[in-house]
Amino acid sequence: MKRILLFLGTNIAVLAVLSITMRLLGIENLLDEQGVGLNMNALLVYAAVIGFSGSLISLFISKWTAKHLTGAQVIEQPKNDTERWLVNTVSRLAKDANIGMPDVAIYNSPQPNAFATGANKNNALVAVSTGLMQSMTQDEVEAVLAHEVSHIANGDMVTMALIQGVVNTFVIVLSRVIGHLVDRTVFKVERGHGPAFWITSIIAELVLGILASIIVMWFSRQREFRADAGAASLVGAPKMIAALQRLAGTSTEPLPDQLHAMGISGGRGGLSALFMTHPPLEQRINALRGQR
Repeated sequence: MKRILLFLGTNIAVLAVLSITMRLLGIENLLDEQGVGLNMNALLVYAAVIGFSGSLISLFISKWTAKHLTGAQVIEQPKNDTERWLVNTVSRLAKDANIGMPDVAIYNSPQPNAFATGANKNNALVAVSTGLMQSMTQDEVEAVLAHEVSHIANGDMVTMALIQGVVNTFVIVLSRVIGHLVDRTVFKVERGHGPAFWITSIIAELVLGILASIIVMWFSRQREFRADAGAASLVGAPKMIAALQRLAGTSTEPLPDQLHAMGISGGRGGLSALFMTHPPLEQRINALRGQR
C-alpha cells in the first residue's frame, strides 16, 4: 500500500509542480503568443504516462529479465551443502530485515558479483555468481547477501523506478517546450509544428536525458552506502568491510546494462564519477569504518 501511495503521490506531485512552474514563469502564455500553443495539461499527462511507463514496466518484469540476462537458476530444492547454506542464510537475513523470503539463484560467471531485484520486497530475487562463491569466504558471502537483502528491505528497486519516472517526465515536457519555443520564435512557424520542432525536441531530449541521468546515478550511489550500512547492521561492519576489500582486490566484470545498478560492484562506471552507479569501493569501506 505504501508503494502505491508513493507512486500516486509522486505522479500527482510531478504534474502539480510542472503545471505551477509553467504558469509562474509565464511559459504557457508565451507558447500561445504566436499561434497554436502546446496544450500543457495534455502534455503533462502524456509525459507522465510515457515517463513512468518504461520504468514501471521494467520494474515489474525485472525478475524475469534478470534471470534471462544472466541465466540465473533459482534454487527450488537445494542440491548440495552450498546451495542449502545459501538458502538458509538468505532466509535468516530476510527474517532479520523483516521482508518476505526472496528467490535465491546462482548464475554462472567466473567474476564475483551479486544482485537483487523485484517489484515487491516480499517477492524479490537475490542472485550470486559462481565466481563470488568460489572467491570469497562464507563470512564475506554472507555480507554480500546482507547487502542485497538490505537493498530489498530499503525498497531501492521501487524508489529507483519512481525517480527514473520523475526524471523521464521532466525530460519529455522540457524537450517539447524547448522544441515549441524554437519552432515559434526562431523559425516563425505560426500553425502546427514544423520540422524544427521535432528535430529540436529530439536533440533536447537527448541532452536533457544525459544531464538527468546524473541525478539518477547520484541516487544509485547513495543507496549503495545505505545498503552497506544495512548489511553492517545485519552481520557486522567487519564482515562487510572484508567483503568490499575482497572485491577491491579482484577484477569484477560488469553486469549487463539493465542490471548494472543492482550489482554489489558497479565496475568502472560511466565516463566520469557523475555517471557511476556505485561509489568507489574505498569510499564505501571508509564509510563503514566510520560507523564502527
